[in-house]
Amino acid sequence: MIASSSSMQTSVLSDELLIRCHERVPLFDRENRFGMEDFEELQQAGYLRLPIPTAFGGLGLSLSDLVREQRRLAYFAAPTAEAVTMHFAWVGVAASLWQKGDRSLQWVLEEAARGRIFSAGHAESGHDVPLTSSTTRAERVQGGYRITGHKSFGALGPVWDYMGLHALDDSDPMAPVIVHVFMPRNTEGYARRDGAESLGMRATRRDETLLDGAFIPDRYIARMVPAGSRGLEAFVVTLMAWQLLGAAAVSAGMARRALDLTMETLRTSSHAASGLAMAQHAGVQQRVADMGLELEAIEPHLQHTAAEWSNGVLHGARWPMKLLAAKHHAAEGAFRVIDTALDLAGGMGISRRAGLEQLFRDARLSRVHPGNALYVHDVVGRTLLGLN
Repeated sequence: MIASSSSMQTSVLSDELLIRCHERVPLFDRENRFGMEDFEELQQAGYLRLPIPTAFGGLGLSLSDLVREQRRLAYFAAPTAEAVTMHFAWVGVAASLWQKGDRSLQWVLEEAARGRIFSAGHAESGHDVPLTSSTTRAERVQGGYRITGHKSFGALGPVWDYMGLHALDDSDPMAPVIVHVFMPRNTEGYARRDGAESLGMRATRRDETLLDGAFIPDRYIARMVPAGSRGLEAFVVTLMAWQLLGAAAVSAGMARRALDLTMETLRTSSHAASGLAMAQHAGVQQRVADMGLELEAIEPHLQHTAAEWSNGVLHGARWPMKLLAAKHHAAEGAFRVIDTALDLAGGMGISRRAGLEQLFRDARLSRVHPGNALYVHDVVGRTLLGLN
């Protein structure tokens, strides 16, 4: 089992809670529904309060500590861990700003402390440049903005109280801006469409959001930043840190689960031709070694990046590249680990009873969002070449 965070004497994730979450994973996937039972248990255990500062009644975990906890939860129930990632991202952004003396999102911490849930609407069909541009339009009106557009999916569909959105205001073509807002659930001018029929992470309930002039008052406008790479300022990069490293933690937890399942199976199965245990087969040993080598690189890379962020290491304009690299490494490497596990499992691996088939679908989805490989390589290449 993955160890709990070093900053807490005991984790709020008890073994019993984790086992119950794990046992419900195939149920939620088979019935294609939100993992409400997991969510309610996590909420009651105080898990959703982890990054809330102690001044607001939370546990005040750093991003580095939260990544460890998310890896641990994902080992047992990856879709459940993925579902709460965006809530943690928004609370983490608010906490980071508050700790630096910026009180502009203090209300987010106060609402989260009351049990309110935050989701996100960033994904857009045909648009693979997260946060720095948008096909959703923001129109300035008296007292706020009206938002119109189509958000492809956002987790926590049945339970969110506020959805963080971004949209483009290009009323000044020479100086377009990205407007970051929070939309309360009771807002008029939007509709939700069931997005449960997805490739993976079905228990997250990624509903589509259709916005038709939804009015967001000024008090819920979080930031207005320049469109494009010039908008990668502290607020946006902090959001990237909590979101991307949170997603990477889920990938790492899934990969560790796949490796452990594989080792358990190979130790108890035999090769039909030789009669030897499968674990004695040289080719099998090499494939397992490949899986282990991936994880030996993924986990330290992820935790090192999260620790540098939590400790305030000054990477400046290279932070977006570093965050995307850690997420990309985790998602791509986890998929390779799980794909190899499926190969080694043979024909039984494709059965849902084996536990690998769903991991395979979930891992494939993790490579797509947030930030696909084309976007990651573009940012990393441009950063290294000094083109941004």
